[in-house]
Amino acid sequence: MDIIFMGTPDFAVPVLETLTASEKHHVKAVITQPDKARGRSGKLIFTPVKEAALAHDIPVYTPEKVKDPAFVEQIKQISCDIIVVVAFGQILSKEILEYPAYGCVNVHASLLPRWRGAAPIQWSILAGDEKTGVTIMQMDVGLDTGDMLAKTEIPLDGTETGESLFEELSVLGGPLLLETLDKIQEGTVQPVKQKEEDSTYAKMLTRDMGQLDFTKDALSLERTIRGLNSWPSAYTYYGGKMLKIWGAKVVEEEGNAVPGEVVKIQKDGFFIQTGKGLLKAEQVQLEGKKKMSAGDFLRGMQMQPGEKLGKEA
Repeated sequence: MDIIFMGTPDFAVPVLETLTASEKHHVKAVITQPDKARGRSGKLIFTPVKEAALAHDIPVYTPEKVKDPAFVEQIKQISCDIIVVVAFGQILSKEILEYPAYGCVNVHASLLPRWRGAAPIQWSILAGDEKTGVTIMQMDVGLDTGDMLAKTEIPLDGTETGESLFEELSVLGGPLLLETLDKIQEGTVQPVKQKEEDSTYAKMLTRDMGQLDFTKDALSLERTIRGLNSWPSAYTYYGGKMLKIWGAKVVEEEGNAVPGEVVKIQKDGFFIQTGKGLLKAEQVQLEGKKKMSAGDFLRGMQMQPGEKLGKEA
């Protein structure tokens, strides 16, 4: 098949690499988000997908708005059989969706209809899901509402972080996509409609989501720490400075301290009272410092039981 590929972040790169390595398919063009200025120098940084495409000498387009009529006409100058979309970051117009003979397919990092939207990987951890996976979907004008063409799933064991699960799911999409493209060409693919009553929405992550509210239960807080690793990361405050918590463990032990209070200190970590149970911090990063084990942090600090964590502390 002749393919136009649309994608932006690291997650999309393994799928693009799989397509470029396939003898059956030809990626004729890549469409990705515009370059962004970074740092004080204002140097323009390419998206990961653009870097990968240029390494394969594939023409790259970076429209501000993919729906712009002039750009739509530009797309129509590229003959293709199908458009493959992976975490592109813009909504496609009906005109684009209907341009290729086989339409547009999306590689989505969840088991649709669960976790439609921008951050399905992180929300599967935040919600404590027992499994997740990748869905290949025929795109329509809705937000991740199209018919499902294929799925592959993996179990979640409660140790995954947003970053580790991101990496694990990113390599599943390519092989599944190749199988699906074969079935589309053969006419054997069997679309399955999504059940609206089973749908959930994975809203975009914000930095504020990372601030830990210790009135919540320890299990929810531990999932927040894992799910928001590596961005936006989970944090609280200690001594007026931001304290990121990168690793923690739930301790099913009740105390009578107030939420956010340090109730116990051991060589390898400190225990925080929550709304239900204790949370043992095991890896932390104080503002201006490197990430370190809680044991190393405690050796350099004079933290005492009874101290309180949080912005108002």
